[in-house]
Amino acid sequence: MPDFQNPALRGHLAMLLFSALVAGSFALGARVANLIEPAALNALRFLLAAVIIGTFVALGPGVKRRDLRAPWRYLLLGGLFAIYFVLMFEGLKTAAPVSASAVFTLAPVMAAVFGWLVLRQVTTRRMALALALAAGGAIWVIFRGDIGAILAFEIGRGEVIFFFGVAAHALYTPMIRRLNRGEPPLVFTLGMLIAGFLVLSVFGAGSIAATDFASLPPLVWLTIAYLTIFASATTFFLLQYAALHLKSAKVMAYTYLVPAWVILWEVALGGAMVPLTVLIGVAAVVVALVMLLEE
Repeated sequence: MPDFQNPALRGHLAMLLFSALVAGSFALGARVANLIEPAALNALRFLLAAVIIGTFVALGPGVKRRDLRAPWRYLLLGGLFAIYFVLMFEGLKTAAPVSASAVFTLAPVMAAVFGWLVLRQVTTRRMALALALAAGGAIWVIFRGDIGAILAFEIGRGEVIFFFGVAAHALYTPMIRRLNRGEPPLVFTLGMLIAGFLVLSVFGAGSIAATDFASLPPLVWLTIAYLTIFASATTFFLLQYAALHLKSAKVMAYTYLVPAWVILWEVALGGAMVPLTVLIGVAAVVVALVMLLEE
């Protein structure tokens, strides 16, 4: 029987849920990316997520004086995640959800590089093999098992924009462990959310002021609610927890599941059914994750 008290195993389970929730932000985000400016949308979602997490902090560990040491740490982490989300929605203005998730699968490799630069974390041969296998499976899923589509792969403007956001996301993971000084995950997440809101409020002030929030379509508010509760407050906590118990490359390896989840989200939202050949790629990703789980 799995030992669910094992922090590492719980870290893996946290990232499994993380990947499913993140995928929803691609599917829903693509449907509203051209209806509201990215800075305005993300400033609001950071603020609302901070209120939710702040409530749990107030009812739980509370904020101690020691948690407020070196506030620049929260600004750095909040800034990195703000960059990621703004560039994600900017990219989704032109990139398809599955195509954008293809770019997201570059995160594990970049996280491994940043993990070595920031923490001197070394990627083992077994982990490298698992990452390669997962990458191959993800590519197969992204292009729906069509070799011709893989060979004709072209990078669009939206994908290029999102690439820089993914780089910020990959750097964020090792920086959590480097900058955390023993703060509880909930408190650390709250500090990052508040800092991210402040960063977006300053640099996105023009977009926020120009947005008529009262006239936004219901789909935008539904997306904001999902992003706030599931793709912000919940996923930030899951990522904080996992990053404190797993290597950066392992944490980011779960991004390889995102394209598969995106396809399921697209089907659930009325898209076309996925060909059975795509299951080959899904199986490869699952095998790779099992390899990581058993290491």
